[in-house]
Amino acid sequence: MQTKVIQIGEIVKPQGIRGEVKLKAMTSDMTRYARLESVLLQRGKGEMKEYKVIKGRSYDGFAFLTLEGVTDRNAAEALRGYGVYVDREHAIELDEDENFVDDLVGLIAVDTQGNEIGELVDVLTPNSICDVYVFDTPRGEMMIPALKRVVIEVDLDEERIVLDEKVLPEVAVWEDDESGTIRE
Repeated sequence: MQTKVIQIGEIVKPQGIRGEVKLKAMTSDMTRYARLESVLLQRGKGEMKEYKVIKGRSYDGFAFLTLEGVTDRNAAEALRGYGVYVDREHAIELDEDENFVDDLVGLIAVDTQGNEIGELVDVLTPNSICDVYVFDTPRGEMMIPALKRVVIEVDLDEERIVLDEKVLPEVAVWEDDESGTIRE
């Protein structure tokens, strides 16, 4: 489900007293924040507003932006909770087998036989090894590692993800799984 904008962060708090904001970064390319010319900010489903970026930097997994017109801590505090977006034209280039999270959320997972499994509702990035896909299914929430042996195909045009149903019992974690065991 390709969107016109790509979320690259969320403002978590002011940084200092001169209006800089701290972002939870949502990109694998942390250097991109230093190259930003402008961003779009949006709270919830509200209207987007464009801001010119005066300075961008990243440190320790977080990004920091100084935005035109945001000159003190109070103005930065007012932006807490806003999503930070760029239009698709200014998004980073992806490798052939990569996708933007915004394009994946909402896709329907099916098995190799075409049976519907559920809707992708979130993508977690717990480590640098692989992402974790979270699906809303009739059985409840299901999480799987985003590995090639599990995720056979991502088809943005058909708005679906094909999963290998033979591998799912080995790797899927269900919210109703009371065994308490962790599968590898």
